[in-house]
Amino acid sequence: MTQRPNPRSKRPTGRRPKLLARNGTTKAVLENGLTVVVRESHNAPVSTFWCWYKVGSRVERAGITGISHWVEHMLFKGTPTFPKRELDRLISREGGRWNGMTWLDYTTYFETLPADRFDLAFRIEADRMVHAVFDPKEVESERTVIISERQGAENSPTFLLSEEVQNAAFRVHGYHHEVIGDLCDLQTMTRDQLYQHYKTYYAPNNAVAVAVGDFKAADVLKQIQAAFGKIKPGPELPAIHREEPPQKGERRVTVEGPETTAYVEVAYRAQRAVESDFPAFVVLDAILAGASSLGGSGGGTNASSRLYKGLVDTELATDVSGGLIPTVDPFLYGISATVRTGRTPAEVEAALDAELARAVAEPVTEQEVAKSIKQAKAQFAYGSESVTNQGHWYGFSEIFADYTWFEVYLDRLAAVTVDDVQRVAKTYLTQSNRTVGWYVPKQG
Repeated sequence: MTQRPNPRSKRPTGRRPKLLARNGTTKAVLENGLTVVVRESHNAPVSTFWCWYKVGSRVERAGITGISHWVEHMLFKGTPTFPKRELDRLISREGGRWNGMTWLDYTTYFETLPADRFDLAFRIEADRMVHAVFDPKEVESERTVIISERQGAENSPTFLLSEEVQNAAFRVHGYHHEVIGDLCDLQTMTRDQLYQHYKTYYAPNNAVAVAVGDFKAADVLKQIQAAFGKIKPGPELPAIHREEPPQKGERRVTVEGPETTAYVEVAYRAQRAVESDFPAFVVLDAILAGASSLGGSGGGTNASSRLYKGLVDTELATDVSGGLIPTVDPFLYGISATVRTGRTPAEVEAALDAELARAVAEPVTEQEVAKSIKQAKAQFAYGSESVTNQGHWYGFSEIFADYTWFEVYLDRLAAVTVDDVQRVAKTYLTQSNRTVGWYVPKQG
C-alpha cells in the first residue's frame, strides 16, 4: 500500500473554501487541507459533529502497535482550555453525548448535541487537534488502563482466536495486529512516542470534519472555518508501502485454552471497499450468514441463511456469523462458528466447507439474491438512520473513498445480480485464499 506524503503549505489565510454541493450534501476543503462534509437534517433539533483522522493500526509498526488507540485515549485527558473534567461537564450540561474510537484505518471523535448548542463541538475538537497535553502522569495511568483492557480481551476465546487468524492472514501489512496492540509494546511505549504520533497525524491536512443535523449548512461551514481555518497543516506524513504479498496456500492456526467450548473461524482475503465487487460480496455474505450493517449498529436474525441451516439446524454449532468491513486496503471476510458440545471443530469445518463449495459450484437463486439485498439494505438503513450514525457514515466513507460511497451504496446493492454473487464466490472462496483457525479447549 502507498500513502503519498502531504505537501507542506504556507500559513492559512482564512479565505473561504471552494464548495461542492451534491444532493443536499456540501463538501469543502479548507486552505489548510481540512476536508469538511456538511448535511442538513431537520427531523429533530439535534446535530452531530465528527472529527476523523486518517490514522489507525494500519500505519503502525512493530514496537508501537496500539499507539493510535492509546493516543485516542489521551485526547480525553483535556487541554489547558478544556481540562479533563471540564469536557465531561460541558457535554453533560448541554444534554449531549460524545465518544471516540480507533480502528484499522482511522481514529475518530464525535459530539451529538442540541442544535442550539452545536458550536461547542467545533471548539472542543479544534482545541484538542492542537493542544492535547499528554501529561506524563496521565500517560502512565492510561498505560494501566489499556493493559487491563488488553488482558481483559485475552479472557475471551474468540478474541484470542481472531487475533491469531488475523496475525496469520497478514505477514507484512499493518492489518497484521489487533487495534489494541501487542502487550510488549503497551508495556514499553513512551510519552514522547505517543506525543510524536499525535503531532504527526492529528492535523487538518490529515482530517475530515463532518456535521449533520438541524442547522443551515452555510452557517455551520462558517463556524467550522472559524474554528479550524487558522490551524497550520501538519508535517509531511510518513510514506507507507507495506503491500501484502499474494497468499500461496491455506494457512491454519490452533489456539488452546481453558474454556469448555470450541470455536472455528475461517477468514478469506477480501477486497477494498471501493472495488466494484464489494456490494456483491455483501450480498454473498447475507446469503451465507445473514445480513449485517457493515460494522455499524443493527443486526437481525440469520436463521434463514445457508450456514445457519447447514451448521446450527443440524446441531453441529450453536451459532454462526459472517462479517465484511469496508477498508482502505484489502482486508478479510470472516466466518465464525461456536461448536456445539459433543461436536468437534473438524465436523463444523467440514459442514462449512460443504456449504461454501455449493455457493461456488452452483449459482444462487434469484429469490435468494432478492431476499438478501432486501435484508442487507434494511440493516444498512437501520444502522444509519440516526443523525449520529449518518455523521459516522459520511465521515467513514471519506476515509476509504468519499462521502458519495455512502449515498449511492443502497443503489449499488440493488444492482447486484446472481452472476455477480457467483463470480465473487468463485474468486474469493478458495482454499488457497483463506486462513482457518480452531480454538480447542485444553484437556485437564
